[in-house]
Amino acid sequence: MSKKLFSAFKPLLKSLLVFGLIFTLVLGNASNALAARTGGRMGGGSFRAPSSRTYSPPGGGYRAPGGGYGGGYGYGYPGGGIGFPFLFPFFGIGGGFGGLFGILIFFALANFLVQTFRRVGQGGDNDVPGYSNPKISVARLQVGLLANARGLQKELNEIGLGADTGSAVGRAQLLQESTLALLRHPEYWVYGAAQSQQTALEAAEAKFNQLALAERSKFTEETLSNVNNQLREGTSKAALPGSGGQLVATDAPGEYIIVTILVGTEGKLELPTINSSDELRQAIRQMGSISSDRLLAVEILWTPQAEGDTLTTDDILAAYPDLKLV
Repeated sequence: MSKKLFSAFKPLLKSLLVFGLIFTLVLGNASNALAARTGGRMGGGSFRAPSSRTYSPPGGGYRAPGGGYGGGYGYGYPGGGIGFPFLFPFFGIGGGFGGLFGILIFFALANFLVQTFRRVGQGGDNDVPGYSNPKISVARLQVGLLANARGLQKELNEIGLGADTGSAVGRAQLLQESTLALLRHPEYWVYGAAQSQQTALEAAEAKFNQLALAERSKFTEETLSNVNNQLREGTSKAALPGSGGQLVATDAPGEYIIVTILVGTEGKLELPTINSSDELRQAIRQMGSISSDRLLAVEILWTPQAEGDTLTTDDILAAYPDLKLV
């Protein structure tokens, strides 16, 4: 009888054992997820078009390129047009003015349509005469380094504390110093990823903010921030389980540092697909070479920022799925 009961409950016991193992693993991962993930952030900028891109009509009137309203000659079109001086020789042709006027309107409409289709074919950068809507590249570069590169972590902290993030020149210098710090530690490169896309000026800021928020949301706390010359430092209150509210160093294998660089820049910026250290080096150099007159916005984020905080292989797989081994 006992053997029959044991046989009946044996499948149930196996199920309970499997469930217990899964429950233990879930709790263990949940404990790791509660560990602090501190981050640093520095940068700034604006996607507002500079004054050189805005159109201010001279003398309070609108003047189309090549002549137009306010010029005293009639209606002109971009790249040339037909004005009143062309009409004067025909005023004396008896009864022909009405027909000629209709022909001129026809040519004017045809010219307008040709110019419109030409602008559409060129990407719509100049939808209104005198107004510029340039193409903007929004790019993200991520580098995963071994935690042995603690010197890089301290260097980024020092750059963040002393950077002038309130001026275009200061932000370009910040970008150069940060990329140079990465280039000096190629022996610690483990992972890399890059992406870049072109968009109109009006949509560039939304895309940049979307990428920045996605990266910031991966931090438990921003323990160092210098954005647009607003410097904030904090002490992490999150802690590893059983640490009494303080960050503790661990000897866990596979610890990493992740550095993310986000830029918004005028013109075309094509970053290579990262599959090797050479391609990663090329992408870092391209980022660092962006001049201050083209750089609209930049953010550099790194994690962990606080001493003793760790980033494990599981963290990278969960939070940075786009990274590839280099």
